[in-house]
Amino acid sequence: MTDPHSLPEPCDLLIEAGHVVPVEPHAVVLEDHAVAVRGGEIVAVLPRAEARARFAAAEVVSRPQCALIPGLVNAHTHNPMTLLRGVADDLPLMTWLREHIWPVETAVIGPEFVADGTTLAIAEMLRGGTTCANENYFFADVQAAVYKKHGFRALVGAAIIDFPTAWAKSDDEYFARAAELHDQWRDDPLIGTSFAPHAPYTVSDANFERVRMLSDQLEVPVHLHTHETEQEIIDSIRQYGQRPLARLERLGLVNDRLIAVHMTQLTEGEIHLCAEHGVSVVHCPESNLKLASGFCPACALARAGVNLAIGTDGCASNNDLDMFSENRTAAILAKAVANDATALDAATTLRASTLGGARALGFGERIGSIEPGKQADLVCVDLSALETQPLHHVLSQLIYATGRHQVSDVWIAGRPKLVRRELVGMDVEAITANARQWRDRIRTIHA
Repeated sequence: MTDPHSLPEPCDLLIEAGHVVPVEPHAVVLEDHAVAVRGGEIVAVLPRAEARARFAAAEVVSRPQCALIPGLVNAHTHNPMTLLRGVADDLPLMTWLREHIWPVETAVIGPEFVADGTTLAIAEMLRGGTTCANENYFFADVQAAVYKKHGFRALVGAAIIDFPTAWAKSDDEYFARAAELHDQWRDDPLIGTSFAPHAPYTVSDANFERVRMLSDQLEVPVHLHTHETEQEIIDSIRQYGQRPLARLERLGLVNDRLIAVHMTQLTEGEIHLCAEHGVSVVHCPESNLKLASGFCPACALARAGVNLAIGTDGCASNNDLDMFSENRTAAILAKAVANDATALDAATTLRASTLGGARALGFGERIGSIEPGKQADLVCVDLSALETQPLHHVLSQLIYATGRHQVSDVWIAGRPKLVRRELVGMDVEAITANARQWRDRIRTIHA
């Protein structure tokens, strides 16, 4: 009689890869390993031969030339703005925002614009190995529904700003919509919610206090642009007698739920304040470079113990959602800013764009590393191409020599989203044609 304990263990999916990069433990690369998935969850990470003996998989995906990494987390996005890609380039931030972006948005923004832009962004992100986004835009209810439809993981921010928009006409309406958003999605396995007050220069003390009270009560993050430019600091001191971070501390917002984006203007004391209070900082190097906003001291933040994440910002200021490019820029820029070639090494950069992002969003127990018990948000990266040969060091190659076009396969919660470079359940031709229609509509506005 066969011993039942010797029978192979069933699983839904076994992914075999030449290299598995779990991120946790840090800087480890596991050669010729496999990841077993059951019910959307990682159940084991083990050598390929052991995996074949232990598991009877419904599906085996073998990628011996690939590195398997956690799905990348784009920790700051405005994804509907994919439809504004290239509308107004080569301009300083406030000119870009006030004279171009805001007027165009006022003319086109609505549920249709947000749904179509988010769909385009999801397709682009999946093709580039991104499986989770931290979203900050209007019509968050529409965004959440689109992310859910496509099985994409997201933290969706309820916008708060001190002037009327198509999303809300008054302070009370902004907060009412935020409450509705939270109530609708509070228990969803893929979609989380946050408060997304735009910036210190567009949100009053009274509204920040309401955000802080509700964030404490509901235990949800606060996703905020801050310390983005030198002018922001000057204006804050003129208006409030304080730098923005000091003002936020006075209002009770400097805590472990704050996702502080950009942070290009920081003193040593402010870096330590963030570390002490558990603030997460999202570094958006390419957007900051393009808008000449300044340099986030990413290395100093990481070395001080601040949780560092990486984001692309929106396509109107980047102009893409390419996290491989963002990682490379982040690593190289950090060395120049710190005047230290060891700053933000490859392993630390990959960690920032995976587990660092997950922790910033409050998703760190679910995603961001390849560990049993976590959701199977996974990405295969083909390292066999001429451009990534010879392969001496996998981590270095992933950060310094790999492009998003080398992403071959993507899973979210164990479900395939990209298979051998082909999107699953998304019509690329239809999405592209729809983007062109929006281009034509926007051209009539922004001639």
